[in-house]
Formats: sequence, structure tokens, C-alpha cells
Amino acid sequence: MRHALALLIVSSLWAAAPPMPRFRWQNFTTADGLPDNKVFSVAVDGERVWAGTDNGLALYEKGKWKVFRPQDGLAHRAVLYVAVDKRTRDVWIATMGGLSRYSAGRFDTYTQLNSGLSNDVVYGVAVQDDEVWTATAAGASRLNTRTGQWTLYNERNTPMYEIWTYAVSPGKDKVYYAVWGGGVLEYDVKNDRWKDYNDPDGETEIVLFKDQGLIHEITTSVSYVEKDKIVWVATYFGASRYDGRNWRNFLDQDSGLPSNFLNQVKAVDGNRAWFSTDKGLAYFDGRNWSVYRPSLETGRPEMLIRDQAGSVTRIDVPSAPAHHYVYGVDFQGDDIWVATAKGLSHGIAVKAE
Repeated sequence: MRHALALLIVSSLWAAAPPMPRFRWQNFTTADGLPDNKVFSVAVDGERVWAGTDNGLALYEKGKWKVFRPQDGLAHRAVLYVAVDKRTRDVWIATMGGLSRYSAGRFDTYTQLNSGLSNDVVYGVAVQDDEVWTATAAGASRLNTRTGQWTLYNERNTPMYEIWTYAVSPGKDKVYYAVWGGGVLEYDVKNDRWKDYNDPDGETEIVLFKDQGLIHEITTSVSYVEKDKIVWVATYFGASRYDGRNWRNFLDQDSGLPSNFLNQVKAVDGNRAWFSTDKGLAYFDGRNWSVYRPSLETGRPEMLIRDQAGSVTRIDVPSAPAHHYVYGVDFQGDDIWVATAKGLSHGIAVKAE
């Protein structure tokens, strides 16, 4: 009787709230085969899922885990980011000790000593056709996989006044870098020209003019939607969206973000994006917000929905991601995979009744 009543209450809450993605969460930890519970990155390649952890690279395929570590050829055990070349299915792995490529069952590793890589601490990597772009602790690098030629970008040939690049998101026309402490860097491919975007008021925690420009210079992630010409930016003090002319900024006090501390933003399109924060996973559909996490107070699974008017509905759900501290996400059809501080989570899409 109580169970039926609980279902009735949840159903009524769903009926009152805006329609948002719903998931049944399956969580993986070291007990299931992960090499470490701290998962920094996840990348989906069809039916295969790659996870970058603090103690190796993991592959989930056909219900089983396979682990790769330095003894297998990986550059370093700490894997910070993983990207898949959709054309070749090569896997590019950003680590604390260099850049690795996994291709045809073997690893090749690029470092400062054997290549044109800017620095061995590689925070991000992305593939655009023949070009592999990297974000490192000492600037950016670009590898042309067809010619083998490297190009380095730093304070000498870009407006980059900080060289700690944290993430990269390339398109055919533009490439965007998140520069930690240096805002966002934009590369115009056709004109071979760089431009930077910074916090216009220069304040550490006070945004004087909310939508005047980039919300903060400590950027952690960028996600460029080429078809819509929109770039999303994650920072440690909120999020921003830029359409080439106007900025729109998001803070936890005036949006559905559960926190202003963001590790990653991953765009669906120009209007929709997922935000990985230290207080849960958030989704914005252009009007409404939803948050997925274990409750910060009780640890029980919960989902929060915030509508356009600012009304928040808290919904008890049967499952949640492994932890509220979220590093990143990737998509597998309607499903979503989530890298957290205490495991990897698979959000299996549930159709609304």
C-alpha cells in the first residue's frame, strides 16, 4: 500500500513538472572491474565505452571491463581525458605523463622528448578530421595525423597570457580553448587568427554586469556546436553561452545549476547542454533545468526540476549517479554516461509514461 502510494505521489509530481530526461542509473566501481573509482573522463564509441580513471584506462564492452595501464603501453596511469576519432576509431588519451593513441591493439605515446607536444601534462584532447588538438599545462598543440607535423601555440604566437590550457573543442571553422585563468581562446581556421574572451569586470567572485561577457576567466571546459555557431563555457564561477554576438551567463542563484563550480559542459546543440558540477549533474533544455544526484543531505537518489518561473520540484527517484561530484559526461543515443568521483554511471533512458 505504501509503495503504491509513493508511486502515485511521484507520478503526480512528474505530471506537475516540465518533461525532462529520466534515467535508471547503473553504477560501476572497482568492485565491477573499474581500475579506480575516481573517473575523470568518459567517451562513448558505439557499443564501447572508455573511461579515464586515476589508475588506468578502462574499456567496457559486451558487459565486461578491460584495463590498460603503463605496463601495457599507456603513457601514465592518471588518465584525464579520452577522445575517440569517429572515422578511424583510434582512441586518444590525455594523461599526466603524455598523450597516448590506442590503435589496432597497440599504444603509441607522444611526449615533449619524442614529439612536438607542448607539455607532458595533458588535460584535454579532441579530434577534428586529420587534426588532433591537445590542451596541456604549457600551451596548446596540434598534430596533423596525415603529415605528422606538430604546431605549438602559447603566449608567443597567441593572445594567451596564461598558458595553462584545460580543454579544447574544435570545429571545421573555429577551435575553442578553455584557458585556466585566461578565459576562452578562439582560433579562426580559415584566417589562421586567434582571439581571446575574458571576464570584462575582472572581479574574482562578483559579476557586475551579468551578460556583458564571459562570466569568469578561470575556465575549465568549452563545447562548440558548429552547426549552430554556439560555444558553451564552464568555469569555477558559473557557466556562459556565446552566440558570436551576445553572452548569456548562468549562476546557481538565478538558474537550475546546483553549483557554480563546474568541471565540464557538454552541449547537445545550441540550446541544450549538460553541466558537470561538484553538486550534481545538471541539464538545461533552453528553458527548464533538471539535476540528477544523490541528495547532499541524505544521500538518497533525487531529481530536481526548475521551471522557467524559478519553481523547483524535488522528486524522489529509485536511483542516481554514483556520486554528486561529476567530472564529465558523454552520450550513447538517449542514454548518458557520467564520470564521477566515486564511480562511472550509466543513465539508461526511461520513457515518460
